[in-house]
Amino acid sequence: MPGDVIALADASRWRVDRIERAEALTVEAVRIEPGLYGTGEELDDLPAARVWQAPAPVGLAFLDLPLLRGDEVAYAPHLAVTARPWPGPVAVWMSEAEDGGYAALTTIGALARMGVTLSSLVAAPAGRFDRGPALRIRLKGAQLGPVAQAALFAGANALAIGDGTPDRWEVMQFAHAEPVGDGEWLVSGRLRGQAGTDAVMPPVWPAGSLVVLLDGAVRQLPLAPSTRGVAHHYRIGPAARGLDDPSYQHRKIAFPGVGLRPLSPCHLRVQGQAVSWMRRTRIGGDGWDGPDVPLGEESEAYLLRLMRGNALLYSAIASAPQAQVPAAVWQDAVSGGNFVVDVAQLSAVYGPGPSARKIVYV
Repeated sequence: MPGDVIALADASRWRVDRIERAEALTVEAVRIEPGLYGTGEELDDLPAARVWQAPAPVGLAFLDLPLLRGDEVAYAPHLAVTARPWPGPVAVWMSEAEDGGYAALTTIGALARMGVTLSSLVAAPAGRFDRGPALRIRLKGAQLGPVAQAALFAGANALAIGDGTPDRWEVMQFAHAEPVGDGEWLVSGRLRGQAGTDAVMPPVWPAGSLVVLLDGAVRQLPLAPSTRGVAHHYRIGPAARGLDDPSYQHRKIAFPGVGLRPLSPCHLRVQGQAVSWMRRTRIGGDGWDGPDVPLGEESEAYLLRLMRGNALLYSAIASAPQAQVPAAVWQDAVSGGNFVVDVAQLSAVYGPGPSARKIVYV
């Protein structure tokens, strides 16, 4: 019958494919080898099946930061993106007028180390070590560690802490990091309010505040100067997916350009009607050779105000780090009770920066 296997005297085997019965019996067969029908060897290392995972929306944070190294673009914000699992390169698209008509802006290929605080952090003076209780943070995927003081002063272990708004980030550094659990760390020996961010330091950063490790994964966006202060639409998601994919995040946001913001003056003194202060600079302020830090602005100018609550008592522009309040103005201010002397450096591009303030008690 077709399909049968016949063994001949020479031990060969043939598989019958067709039989024709006429005057003679005609058989068509194909020689076979029994080994072809044997069970194959079992493989020890079978290829593992890959489980498909839909790309999830990336976590992101815009950081409008001051100049940290000095070579950044002063008006452009930074962007940190993270995701688990990491989808690969993340695309950033921008539209000027509406949520549509997007143009590719940049691609970010590195995962940023972002997390939250698990304890509160009270305010501390800038310019010296904060030796208060260690700050507990959750920062998964990061490998933190202690650094020598020389490395710390050179910019190592920089961390941004904020509430998620683009321009409310305090930059601090830490000398010590102790692992205490799954992705949790205790950071201590902190340098607070770096690069003039003491101006946005609140009385306390509550537990749940955002933290971003400022390493090479946090990228500055290549924006034009005309975008500063103007709200634009951004869509951010896996570069392998389409712009309308549900994994894309949408933001409409404007950036003031904190890198252009003058730092607040320091050492404010009020001696009678005479007011004096020292300037700080956002550019090249680490040198100790000159009599003062570089100006960092087109011209030197300060906004001097006398305030009582929200009421403005006096306002003047000073071109040097000292001023004399007119005697009549001073007497009127003193006669009304306690008031505040407020001094801010002026920028031709940004306007007034954060103020130095001193209460005058009468």
